[in-house]
Amino acid sequence: MGCFECCIKCLGGVPYASLVATILCFSGVALFCGCGHVALTGTLTMLENHFSRITSDHATLAAVIQIFQYIIYGIASFFFVYAILLLGEGFYTTSTIKKELQSDFKTTICGRCITAFFMFLTYIFALVFIAIFCFTAIPVFLFFNMWNTCAAMRSPDSNITYPDSICVDVRQYGVIPLNATPGKACGTTLTDICSTSEFYLSYHLYIVALAGAGATVIALIHYLMILAANWAYLKTAASTHDYQDIKTKDDQDLEAEARSKDGQNSSSYS
Repeated sequence: MGCFECCIKCLGGVPYASLVATILCFSGVALFCGCGHVALTGTLTMLENHFSRITSDHATLAAVIQIFQYIIYGIASFFFVYAILLLGEGFYTTSTIKKELQSDFKTTICGRCITAFFMFLTYIFALVFIAIFCFTAIPVFLFFNMWNTCAAMRSPDSNITYPDSICVDVRQYGVIPLNATPGKACGTTLTDICSTSEFYLSYHLYIVALAGAGATVIALIHYLMILAANWAYLKTAASTHDYQDIKTKDDQDLEAEARSKDGQNSSSYS
């Protein structure tokens, strides 16, 4: 076998659908975890500098953000391993298909159960990441409202007589306690906050994290379709192979019976 034929054989065993889903999953999880981690840190810095200058007022928020960051570490590590396992399952099914084409099909109930188990887990994780996607949209919405308020105040077409009457109060969102000081920003103070690097960076990182969560959801749905197709194929192929084995055995029995009758007829004639 030449080098070209060997390369073609290797490429024929690659599960391209699973490979695309794996790349999309890696990209989505990396964007969500990396950008989400930095955005949470920037959000805490912005709150400490402009909305809650007393440490005790945002101590609970700081603890919650730290917990979320640890969860992000876990999500990144887990999905890296899980995507590799799903890619390995794709290689297993592709190899099974090739063996069937070569009339050497071999699969077990355990193999089909593993595929069904992965399908169940992927369905659960898809639901979890849909919830994460919705949760990530909340800070994007809050930052978007703040960004629009600042843009309206800076617009030359706006006729704002009392700019200090336009405020953003983060206490109403439950982010910090109602007694936090100052808790809100108005007028020029608000526009100055919108011009800070931590606000600009956090806002756009939350958008990228939201896109990463969406990409991960798409990847998990893609995995789910692949696993469902693989499970159905393995079940059908196993049933077909069992039928062929039974048919072959019946044909052999009929052929043996015919030979036995021919032998008896020839002996009676003699």
